[in-house]
Amino acid sequence: MDINAAKQERAGLAAKARGILDTAQADGGRALTGEESAEFDRLMEQVDRFDGTIAREERMRARERSIDADPDEPVRDDNGPDKGKGEDGARMAAFRQYLIGGRGSLNPEQARALQAGSDPEGGYLVAPQKWVTELIQRLDDEVFIRRWATVETLTEAASLGVPTLDTDLNDADWTTELGTGSQDDSLRFGKRELTPQPLAKRVKISRKLLRLTSGRAEDIVRDRLAYKFAVTQEKAFLIGDGVKKPLGVFTASSMGVSTGRDVTVGDISSDEQDINADGLIDMKYTLKAGYLARARWIFHRDTVKRIRKLKDLEGQYIWRPGLETDRPDTILDLPFGMSEFAPNTYTDGQYVAALGDWKKYWIVDALDMEVQRLVELYAETNQVGFIGRLETDGMPVLEEAFVRGKVVA
Repeated sequence: MDINAAKQERAGLAAKARGILDTAQADGGRALTGEESAEFDRLMEQVDRFDGTIAREERMRARERSIDADPDEPVRDDNGPDKGKGEDGARMAAFRQYLIGGRGSLNPEQARALQAGSDPEGGYLVAPQKWVTELIQRLDDEVFIRRWATVETLTEAASLGVPTLDTDLNDADWTTELGTGSQDDSLRFGKRELTPQPLAKRVKISRKLLRLTSGRAEDIVRDRLAYKFAVTQEKAFLIGDGVKKPLGVFTASSMGVSTGRDVTVGDISSDEQDINADGLIDMKYTLKAGYLARARWIFHRDTVKRIRKLKDLEGQYIWRPGLETDRPDTILDLPFGMSEFAPNTYTDGQYVAALGDWKKYWIVDALDMEVQRLVELYAETNQVGFIGRLETDGMPVLEEAFVRGKVVA
């Protein structure tokens, strides 16, 4: 796949979508017709598909660069199909035949080459490793809060205390050359405490499956544990209640982001205004200018779909496609992330948007993810166990760096 060509095609589609909006804007700022709206949605769905394809290809290339060449990779000659050697060759041929014609098309010898107990419990993994890896990657939801946040690691202490400036000094006094100004005793400090909480998961694999897949099943389990731990953390960073888990930005709390940082962004009594541009503008400028330099929106994709057709007070569409290959799409000139774990329930008083300087969301790890291999515990059932563990906590440490958007009736 030519990534640069894909990015250029993606930019072309985004430009066409922008052209539809600009045409309606030039025509007296009218609303999109049904045909224009359908075409706009079709173009943006293609843009989203390109985004996903490009991201997967880049991740795949990074993975391939980080590992040595697979010795089991089939040999390719000039006459066409892949040709492996011995058992691996038979397995490759049987797997190809299975993909083309299903299980019924396999002869007994081919069926034996593919079989590893029950298919849903692992037999499907008896396949070329590279193909399996691509299949898994396509199912993953993106997680990115940890990349944006401030991450600290504890080595000795049981928790991390983050000092906060609760009450600042008053402004300085104009005085004379020998004057020292009035005494000020208003300076007060507080503390946000983060205590890493344990997270664990256990998986069992048959020894036969490990043997038939040359250890690849074990690698896949480790990858899936890492991903599922990342998903569990991402949910907590966004909607966690702070009870034995991180405190999420979308959770109203005096210890994190209180209701004083809420802004109304839509009226659910009108289908056309359940999200409105005025509310998003109010959200943006609730943040001080110093936070806007690193601020990012967080939405569910359902919310982004609504936002793409909104206009600001001057009639300009607030969504801007990143037409340059190295620039992201923006909403009100700020980049945004789409998370499957952000709220998307449009009922009275529900949150649907967040904006903030995510460096003010702190994550504290006491134990990076580790995987323990249990060999003897399940020896009687001819299985090997894997236990994944980590300890982490997270919370917004500075309330004024964040603002939330909610819808009302």
